[in-house]
Amino acid sequence: MVARVNTVAFQGIEVLGIDVQVQMSGGIVAFTVVGLPDKAVGESRERVRASLHALGLALPAKRITVNLAPADVLKEGSHFDLPIALALLTVMGVLPDVEMARYVALGELALDGALTPVAGVLPAAIDALAQDRGLICPAACGGEAAWAGPGLDVLAPANLLALINHFKGSQVLTPPKPRLQEEEARPLDLRDVKGNETAKRALEVAAAGSHNLLMIGPPGSGKSMLAARLPGLLPPLDPAEALEVSMIHSVGGLLEGGKLLRQRPYRAPHQSASLPALVGGGSRAKPGEISLAHQGVLFLDELPEFPRPLLEALRQPLETGKAVVSRANHHVTYPARVQLVAAMNPCRCGHLDDASLACARAPKCAADYQSKISGPLFDRIDLHIDVPAVSPADLSLPPPAEGSAEIAARVAVARALQAERYAALGGGRATLRTNAEADGELLERVAAPDASGRALLTEAAERMKLSARGYHRVMRVARTLADLDGAEGVRRRHIAEALSYRRIAPGR
Repeated sequence: MVARVNTVAFQGIEVLGIDVQVQMSGGIVAFTVVGLPDKAVGESRERVRASLHALGLALPAKRITVNLAPADVLKEGSHFDLPIALALLTVMGVLPDVEMARYVALGELALDGALTPVAGVLPAAIDALAQDRGLICPAACGGEAAWAGPGLDVLAPANLLALINHFKGSQVLTPPKPRLQEEEARPLDLRDVKGNETAKRALEVAAAGSHNLLMIGPPGSGKSMLAARLPGLLPPLDPAEALEVSMIHSVGGLLEGGKLLRQRPYRAPHQSASLPALVGGGSRAKPGEISLAHQGVLFLDELPEFPRPLLEALRQPLETGKAVVSRANHHVTYPARVQLVAAMNPCRCGHLDDASLACARAPKCAADYQSKISGPLFDRIDLHIDVPAVSPADLSLPPPAEGSAEIAARVAVARALQAERYAALGGGRATLRTNAEADGELLERVAAPDASGRALLTEAAERMKLSARGYHRVMRVARTLADLDGAEGVRRRHIAEALSYRRIAPGR
């Protein structure tokens, strides 16, 4: 007899169906797992054996062969423990094979038979619902699986014994309920930032259109404070975005307690981060920081301190909204539609504009330091602003009257205008949500300035030596400024303000 149990493997956030087949036969006593398993899957033999022993069951003295089909797909991860154990229990006659065919199972087994959380439950649940099957997963992941839809039959036992009793009819497992992550008790507020009104305005524009932002200023001028308060200006994730972002975090094993995200992610990797950590990769091709920040903010502090190859690897994801991890036998693609926010000092010492504090190599040190950022990467950043040091007089002032809540309200109105505009235009661009994503003919339709604005943009492009990419990014920012004003079209004043946020590439 051959018992079969359905499970899954992952390529990015894509789900591949895996058929776990178990056969018991005569011959030399052995327990073999075939089908291109990695080390974690191979070690499942001992975890499964110990879990069955904890239930008072012993494996028969037979030759046991476990085949993970299709055999040419690499099987990675510990979530194969549960389907292998269920297939063994089926072939031993403990569980009914008809019931097993109705479910997709994944979970890691502890030595005492308990089920521990695994990554990828949310995409597995969505795939199971599409195939009209149920899902068996650990209790800690039940809230995550329940978000796949009300029609999904989810069994989320705490241990293997509870699952067996459920199928035997001596115990009923309660369906799990969807859970959301709790909001912060006190979110960061822009009222905490004194002075730097120009930088606050640029932050509002960046939030309204999801534009990339670069802040240049001396140490202590408030660049990191401003960046940390950007998520408080962004609207919460809508249901489709929340599901997409949570799927990436689920595959990465970062959904705490199986709770879906409701706030836009904010990721701030250190300069010592490796290329796989930032873009994605590693032995299991996991999502990197740029994918974990999908539909949110990726903050890179002290941008020139990041290794040059790592910064250059960001160019393609910033342009396409996708991070591609290439392997010899397959390619994994993760969504990476992020809003890049970067901060840097004007030079290595950071005090270029203060002769009393600047080093002896100024201004040459500034050119050397800023030239670490390549022209193509600099060109992909929409807004470039100087953040001067805050004076003691500003620090002694009371908190500003306008905080994150007031600015977030204006941002929400501008984003609603953009969503309505692009939904009406349609044309196969249903996923387009913000001005930062508009390009080509669509950008010309929605962001074409009036005659005086066009003349100003053309003249500025010639004098500032703007590339075609820079030209179009000015148009996108101008469209966002018009949305914040509630204007139908882009005017000369919008072009002028958008150009004020554009500067010549540093060191050139």
